[in-house]
Amino acid sequence: MKNIIFLIFAFISLNSYSIEIEDDTANKTNSLPQISVKDLDGKTVNFAQCVTPGQITIVSFWATWCKPCIQELINIDNLYDEWQKKYNVKLIAVSIDDSRTAPKVKPFVTSKNWTYDVLVDINSDLKRAMNVTNPPTLFLIDKNGKIVFTHTGYIEGDENELEEKIVELSKN
Repeated sequence: MKNIIFLIFAFISLNSYSIEIEDDTANKTNSLPQISVKDLDGKTVNFAQCVTPGQITIVSFWATWCKPCIQELINIDNLYDEWQKKYNVKLIAVSIDDSRTAPKVKPFVTSKNWTYDVLVDINSDLKRAMNVTNPPTLFLIDKNGKIVFTHTGYIEGDENELEEKIVELSKN
């Protein structure tokens, strides 16, 4: 009898606990994770603080070994100056290279002359926090810091769809 009462109490407690967790995470769906990553100089930065309030932000998860990622970033780079002037947009490229390939990130970025912010998520903490499964994965964050668009994969021309989304956001 004691075992049955214990099991009923445990079941009720677990159900209450899981409801609490669901409610808590539901409120945080659009908040940006407070995860530490490194910049290209090895300095630790808080990802959420890299997103500037009042500015549209593109966050692109990529890797030096990912050809579609590189092509996406090259094509966005070709439009980036124009997008900055027209829409006041900011791009943060987050490398998910591991400890074996991470030393290649800075020389690679330098060789491409990319002028946007590049962060390195060597332990994949930010990748996990933002539920990124495969690169390239791109997030569009509105002026209020909310994720309003997500895209995984890259096909030539996807940057045009991205620009359409940026145009919509810039009107708000």
